[in-house]
This record gives sequence, structure tokens and C-alpha cells, in this order.
Amino acid sequence: MPSDADSDADADTHTERELTVDLSAYDELRDETVTLRVNENGLYIADHEETGVSSQGQSEEIAIGNLQEAVSTYRDGQSDDTGDDWL
Repeated sequence: MPSDADSDADADTHTERELTVDLSAYDELRDETVTLRVNENGLYIADHEETGVSSQGQSEEIAIGNLQEAVSTYRDGQSDDTGDDWL
């Protein structure tokens, strides 16, 4: 059974970093709150605070680009438009 010290160590494997990527270049993320974490393997994890959507990548730019696509897909799925206008 893991001790409390083990749990604390696991919680510390992710470090939050300040973004160095300019979000104004990403239409879906402009003026939005995005946080960036780096896991113990150096993988960048970008979190979109408004939707709770996360994505990852080998660099900040890739993680943010992937997040933009994921947020766009999420918002499309949340829209009321069923896409059945052609029927």
C-alpha cells in the first residue's frame, strides 16, 4: 500500500509552466485561459480551462496546436447544429 509520501511524490511529477507561445495565433484559444504542464517524461500537456479539454505534444507549440484542434472539435460537438440540413 503506498504511503502518503508516495502520493505526494506522484503529485509532484507534473510541473506547471508559464506559456511562451503567443495564443493570439490560435483562433480557438485567443483570449482564453490555457495552462501548460510538463510531465516526468518531458511531454507538454496543455489544458483549456473553460472547456476542461486537454491535449499534449512534444513541444509547447505542438501541444497548443493540438489543443486548438481539440477545443474546436469539442465546441462543434456541443453546438445545436446536427448537420442534417441536407435532409
